[in-house]
Amino acid sequence: MARNYGLDTPRETRRSLRGNYDPETFGRLSERFARFLGTARFLVYMTAFVLFWVIWNSLAPRNVRFDEYPFIFLTLILSLQASYAAPLILLAQNRQADRDRIALNEDRAQNARSIADTEYLTRELASLRIALGDVATRDYV
Repeated sequence: MARNYGLDTPRETRRSLRGNYDPETFGRLSERFARFLGTARFLVYMTAFVLFWVIWNSLAPRNVRFDEYPFIFLTLILSLQASYAAPLILLAQNRQADRDRIALNEDRAQNARSIADTEYLTRELASLRIALGDVATRDYV
């Protein structure tokens, strides 16, 4: 017997073979990666990797070399790394800009409250001076 769904019955959601995508997790991962790219440790690792690659493919016996002199495969690897690094760095910068914008708005709100408090205290002080009027104070004695 076939099911007969009316318009008031929601469709069943189809299961996808794709995994769940959490933008927050991906953003945190991209920030960690971008932070690592900006460290001296990364520069040392990349320098050591490239030096090892060039030395191995220049000085090793010909039968074990895997990338001869123009080092085309090394260029491909570095280009691929750069093509992934640039968008991840931009994503991390955008997330930081969003955090900075929120902090700026909170600072503005705090400053507005501080100004309002200062203006209130100024008005209160002025009203106290007016209320004191001609009362003899230490300044006049």
